[in-house]
Amino acid sequence: MSFSDEYVVAGAPAAWGQRRRHPLAGREGDGGSQWLADPGRVAILDRGGRTAVLCYASLLVLLSSGISLERGVTLALIATLLWSVAVEATVRATGMRSVAAGATATTTLGIATGTIAFWVLSLSIPLGPRAILAAPLGVCACLAAIGWTKLVGRAARTRPTVLIVRAGRRTGVAELTRALALEAPDACDLMGVVDCDPDAPRLEGLPVHGGLDDLADVIRRTQPNVVVLAVDRKRLEVFRGLLDAAHLRMTVLGLAEFYEQMFGRVPIRNLTPAWFMSLLHPYRRRYAPFGNRVFDLVVALTGIVVTAPLLPLIAVLVRLTPGPAIYRQTRLGLRGAPFTIYKFRTMAVDAEASGAPAWALAADPRVTTVGRVLRRTRLDELPQFWNVLKGDMSIVGPRPERPEHLEALTESVPYWTTRLLVKPGITGWAQLRYGYADDSASSERKLAYDLWYVRHRSLWIDFVLCIKTLGHLVTGIGAR
Repeated sequence: MSFSDEYVVAGAPAAWGQRRRHPLAGREGDGGSQWLADPGRVAILDRGGRTAVLCYASLLVLLSSGISLERGVTLALIATLLWSVAVEATVRATGMRSVAAGATATTTLGIATGTIAFWVLSLSIPLGPRAILAAPLGVCACLAAIGWTKLVGRAARTRPTVLIVRAGRRTGVAELTRALALEAPDACDLMGVVDCDPDAPRLEGLPVHGGLDDLADVIRRTQPNVVVLAVDRKRLEVFRGLLDAAHLRMTVLGLAEFYEQMFGRVPIRNLTPAWFMSLLHPYRRRYAPFGNRVFDLVVALTGIVVTAPLLPLIAVLVRLTPGPAIYRQTRLGLRGAPFTIYKFRTMAVDAEASGAPAWALAADPRVTTVGRVLRRTRLDELPQFWNVLKGDMSIVGPRPERPEHLEALTESVPYWTTRLLVKPGITGWAQLRYGYADDSASSERKLAYDLWYVRHRSLWIDFVLCIKTLGHLVTGIGAR
């Protein structure tokens, strides 16, 4: 039995909540209303209210189109049923991948799927709706569902209560508590730790509820939503304690899975070989190469068609400085195979006159004025659509690295070569979440996000990351 998979004991918490306090603060105890402090009640309110607002919004649109009240009510109920089923199915299908999309994108995809189903159904049933109504219905439903979810999220007082089980000295618990305090101080309530190794160093600010023999009793007493296993020894004994409390409503996660759920990345320094073996698990949902290739071709061809008028203009602007418009460089592709990447040149031609490869810097003095604009808008990446068509790259994936940096990165960053298990991409989860990397330390941080993508990659994730990339192009956030 491995800690690299997600273990669910008697169900999962119904909601992780939105409005939350410091992770070391413990349970709510300010005397306020406790009704919205229960995850189950919040889930009921979210689903029930969403269904009501979907039905009301669709009924308004239908009645405003001149449909009779009786027929409008019937169609509104049908549409609401399709939307509700589609949203729930999307939430369940995305699972831990939802951290990449967020509630808004997940809800939007569900509503869009339900709207398509309603449009198809309207063509085959004798209820008389005009097919064109599907579009305004879908827009109104999407806005209503997202608005209701955000309203409930702001009003809810719930957040997951987390109990950590630690067995061993190098378990990464101290790093986890620091990450929560710095990056997600309102993400959950850390209730404390069950320390199965009395000789392990104490954790400052985190109460210890007992040892291994007390595990089942502590779970019964504290009733956490989530139990995080930071265990590198005494695994069988820990599982026996968990089984004694298996009738309680909780989710059990390994440390790496908790990082994935909370931060959208993995703890590089605390990964085990078992985590990588999970990539080969027979029950793991796989991303079919054919589907990935079709997605790449469709997006690349669409991108070329849409940006075709810009290409000559960009080329002319780049040529205002001496040198070619297109820059070619060798990069590492799938399984480390070298390939030639194409970009619009953004640096002076003598950027590496010394002959030694150098990291590109965030405010690199070698970048030209036009190149700085191209980098900020990522227009310098447009020629890489050709790399995608050739099959050297994907639309979504880790950024391809230079072979000159391979040795240094392999020595300084654990598991760095695992990112070569998938094709490099024009955009990716690490680029969106972390942005720029100019040394080994920042490359390690980006790898933490790249490995999250390697494990959870799917057509849905690629689609969402492309949409998010468009948003980054508009705002300039994450530009190199």
